[in-house]
Amino acid sequence: MSSSYLPATTESLDQALEAKTPSETIAILYRILENPSSSSEALRIKEKAISNLTDTLREDNRAEELRSLLTQLRPFFSVIPKAKTAKIVRGIIDAVAKIPGTSDLQISLCKEMVQWTRSEKRTFLRQRVEARLAALLMESKEFSEALSLLSGLIKEVRRLDDKLLLVDIELLESKLHFSLRNLPKAKAALTAARTAANAIYVPPDQQGTIDLQSGILHAEEKDYKTAYSYFFEAFEAFNALEDPRAIYSLKYMLLCKIMVNQADDVAGILSSAKVGLQYQGPEVDAMKAVANAYSQRSLKLFETALRDFKAQLEEDPIVHRHLSSLYDTLLEQNLCRLIEPFSRVEIDHIADLIELPKDHVEKKMSQMILDKKFAGTLDQGAGCLVIFEDPKTDAIYPASLDTIGNIGKVVDSLYVRSAKIMA
Repeated sequence: MSSSYLPATTESLDQALEAKTPSETIAILYRILENPSSSSEALRIKEKAISNLTDTLREDNRAEELRSLLTQLRPFFSVIPKAKTAKIVRGIIDAVAKIPGTSDLQISLCKEMVQWTRSEKRTFLRQRVEARLAALLMESKEFSEALSLLSGLIKEVRRLDDKLLLVDIELLESKLHFSLRNLPKAKAALTAARTAANAIYVPPDQQGTIDLQSGILHAEEKDYKTAYSYFFEAFEAFNALEDPRAIYSLKYMLLCKIMVNQADDVAGILSSAKVGLQYQGPEVDAMKAVANAYSQRSLKLFETALRDFKAQLEEDPIVHRHLSSLYDTLLEQNLCRLIEPFSRVEIDHIADLIELPKDHVEKKMSQMILDKKFAGTLDQGAGCLVIFEDPKTDAIYPASLDTIGNIGKVVDSLYVRSAKIMA
């Protein structure tokens, strides 16, 4: 900071805005914050200066300076209302989050703020920073630390009955349990979030987040029709807000259509006025490629789509999980159709017909034999697949079992009658 301060006036703010370089702007704004005046007008100007300084540092990607700014502002926080302090702190943390590659910095910054809020006994702010910290830990795959932090936080917030924060935390807990593949607890946390949300007004973006998570959990249970309706509601909410998550809701909507064997509907959805022009790009192109491959029952096109759109399909854990099962189903259907005319066939020939590597086909066929998808054996010495005829079930065995069962009932009935006569 400069050794001389500037008066906390609108003229000083205008001077900062008129500066030729970001460094000059930052220096002027720091000098305004050094002004010792604590009048209501000076405090208002300083709040505006902090907002401008935060924006300038973010645009200039100065994450470390934003972190040090929070420390430097602590004396200022003691003379302004706690609600304004919370707004400024959260604004600076949000600004750091918008700078790429700052995940570790955000975590350490949140931990510092949690310690400071504890010492200052600012419970309201601490709870929100802890919720943010838990979300960052989850993104960094520090699941155990995030879960322990959330467990204590949920009990505390329930006791205080802060329903809006409780919705955020329960929703975060649902996402965390889903990441740990604990679906029952993920559903329970989401139900708790919905219950809390029903008692208050929930902002549209938060409602969209709840619907998005609901869709993800229903899709995980193979209930794709219900999942589609939730993804559609989330898309409507995010689209109205121009939230970037709208494209992911649309992507999962298309995935649900493909999974319920309605891949032809994908083109219709994408040609609508609301979607067609506004949402174009690799995410949508990836789902179009998958829908086209599924419509044609072509494994080659499917693998081409997975290769060409690896970031959108393979690296998205939700899409990847469902497409893996779809690929396996498609592969099994194609293999069963190809081997049906044969009693003995070379594995190389099947691999050529299906246009996949031999070792891949051999591995899949051995798995299908073990799963009893068809009766057969692999003769690896000759490089052949031997298909057995389906064994015909002899009707005499179930008939014999039915007869023995009926005889047993007759004997039991006679025993009961004889017992009554003897009595």
